[in-house]
Amino acid sequence: MNEDAKETLDADSAPVEEPAKAPEPDYYGQLLRLKAEFENYRKRVDREKPEWVKLGRAEVAAKLLPLYDLLKHAHKEVIGGHADSPLAKGMEAIFKEYEKLFREEGVTQMDPLGKPFDPHTQEAFGFVDKPGVEEGDVADVLQAGFLLGDKVLRTAKVRLQQKKSNK
Repeated sequence: MNEDAKETLDADSAPVEEPAKAPEPDYYGQLLRLKAEFENYRKRVDREKPEWVKLGRAEVAAKLLPLYDLLKHAHKEVIGGHADSPLAKGMEAIFKEYEKLFREEGVTQMDPLGKPFDPHTQEAFGFVDKPGVEEGDVADVLQAGFLLGDKVLRTAKVRLQQKKSNK
């Protein structure tokens, strides 16, 4: 071989620098992180789900309360005039169903009459003078209050016993 050919061959066989390779993506690591994120999401949803259900129940129960109040008022009027009528008996059946529904959902009616005023569960709408009621206690209930479990669903509208004035 001649020297020129040898030089050409040496130049061709010299290590050629390849362009720097980009690091290979870590697909397995990404998959593991994504799986962990999804597991955390699933656990969070499982933890929050009962709270969302409870909120939904509270909303529905709160929407039923005005209807319950109207029916109760109508029931008092019907009982006052026609206690043995089919309408009165039908309304009794409606109230039994309401009570059953409230019981199943954990809704209870407050009974503040004759008890000390509690601003967390009651709203005061004035004062009255009723015999046999202590000063500052609830003397009259204008609208019933309701609890859902241990949380106030609707405050009771009440009137309080006024202070006895010494004349």
